[in-house]
Amino acid sequence: MDQLALLFVLLLGALVSVPVGDRFGLPAPVLMTLLGIVLAVLDFVPNVDVPPDLILPLLLPPLLYAAVRRTSWRQFAANRRPIFLLAVALVFVTTVCVAAVANAIVPGLPVAAAVALGALVAPPDPVAATAVAGQLGLPRRLVSILEGEGLFNDVTAIVLYHVAIAAALSGSFTPGRAALDLVLSAVVAVAVGLALGWGANKLMDLLGDPTLQIGLTLLVPYASYVLAEELHGSGVLAVLTTALFLAEYATDPDDVMTRLAGHAFWDIVDTLVTGVAFGLIGLELHNAIRTASGRWGEMLGWAGVVLAVVVVVRLLYLMPATWLTKRLHAKRDHDEDIPMSWRETVVMWWSGMRGVASVALALAIPLKTDDGSPFPDRDEIVFIAFGVIMGTLVLQGLTLPWLVRRLGVQADTEREKDFEKTLAVRAAKAAKRRLREIEEVEELPEELSEQMLRRAFDIGVRISPDMGDEERREAHEHRVRRLKRARRIQGEMLSAARHEVLAARSEAGADPEIVDRVLRHLDVRSLR
Repeated sequence: MDQLALLFVLLLGALVSVPVGDRFGLPAPVLMTLLGIVLAVLDFVPNVDVPPDLILPLLLPPLLYAAVRRTSWRQFAANRRPIFLLAVALVFVTTVCVAAVANAIVPGLPVAAAVALGALVAPPDPVAATAVAGQLGLPRRLVSILEGEGLFNDVTAIVLYHVAIAAALSGSFTPGRAALDLVLSAVVAVAVGLALGWGANKLMDLLGDPTLQIGLTLLVPYASYVLAEELHGSGVLAVLTTALFLAEYATDPDDVMTRLAGHAFWDIVDTLVTGVAFGLIGLELHNAIRTASGRWGEMLGWAGVVLAVVVVVRLLYLMPATWLTKRLHAKRDHDEDIPMSWRETVVMWWSGMRGVASVALALAIPLKTDDGSPFPDRDEIVFIAFGVIMGTLVLQGLTLPWLVRRLGVQADTEREKDFEKTLAVRAAKAAKRRLREIEEVEELPEELSEQMLRRAFDIGVRISPDMGDEERREAHEHRVRRLKRARRIQGEMLSAARHEVLAARSEAGADPEIVDRVLRHLDVRSLR
């Protein structure tokens, strides 16, 4: 098997792991990691030959962009305090605790190298958290906080990692310079993200065609990441800023085709890239195994201790942080989503799985320092890092569904239905307002006006059937049954038309482009 065949296996596994995970109630990323581990131990499977410094630029931009498309700037703003406490403060605390313990238990491990280890195992993975949380039907407030933590903690961790690596390479460390680097990295990233977001928004108007616009959304995250890194900014924060800007300002309510095609496209990209990313985590296990070199007992012990520190620190931190957030929430009138019970806090604690960023940072540790000597204890750091990644991802990922069911933490479906009903009412009222505006400038026949008024009401009822009274619901259900019958008949007619047009594609003298154009017209008609 060569590298290309291995990539095909990972892509196929990414697709298959989704229905398998749904069938057995397991997260697809965890299944892909297990597949990677199995492939890693097979003799005929080659070692992955991806330069470590390319793992983050290749995998993170599309994953971050896909995750941001499911949220909004308003959601981040509403949860700014809990996100800050988790994505910034907790990363610092975890880094310090891991560094102190690693420096104490690993003989001869320098402080700078220990800090690098702490930084690379500190951030929970945004993709794993989002995939697991979304699949388990957790309360929206928990999902929002986990998404926010996962998206922003990489920014803090990667900057800390680079500062620690620079100190280990040069042998010197300046706290003031490190703090300045963190601030400058954030400022550059935000500036790059906003500039590219604004430019991409203008370019989308120029492109016009949905296919070209969707292609641009694939390029923009990579451009944002690479440009920010070139300017010594945070590529992760730049991608987040660009994605949030486009989600806020580049949405045309009437551009239906681009929105539908864009959702389908990014669902596919998210599924495939996520599968490949977590498959690589399992495949890279051979790097950690190779570094053990006969010291299994000692190095497994170190990895176990650091894993315990990572897990325990998150729990000990979450309890007072949740209490503090509740107190701040009670004193101020903010619509902030916070964990409301100890059960939700436990689920947040156990959702702290490490993943892609930690693997990439561990493998990217330089081989030599500035004076040409080997990087101090690099093998030990890589092995410990992989122990923490595998322990959190596999152990927590496989047991989190059981824990959620055991604690009974589920989404508030009544609240979701109420909000859905509110949106349905607003949509129907907006349609009625527009109908009245049209009637003021156009003279509509009474029959047409009444028909349009019923359709305005139907817009809301189709979203939330509960918004109408019993009589109207019965009338709506009768119309729906009649409409379904008409659509079934129309669907069969359109199907016959598509078969006839598609058959013409293989006829002598037929122009395939014209056939495809007519077929697209029929396809679009079928969506109505």
